[in-house]
Amino acid sequence: MARPGKGKSGGYRTLILFRQGDRAIFAFGFAQNAQANISKAELALLKDAATEALGWDGEELDRLVASGALVEIEHEHED
Repeated sequence: MARPGKGKSGGYRTLILFRQGDRAIFAFGFAQNAQANISKAELALLKDAATEALGWDGEELDRLVASGALVEIEHEHED
């Protein structure tokens, strides 16, 4: 992800948990100048988080949004 005025090389890395046609959940982000990449331990944690988060049903997602644990960002479709 590009940083304003810096381009992609000075930007951020973002990790998104994604299931096509269903949901995308922002999981982690960091500036490339602060960290080159994620560690093997971080990757293992993110894989576990993805398994859990992508298994949540609509009711669980609604509960997490209502509690403030997650923030929903709605996408407006252009017709």
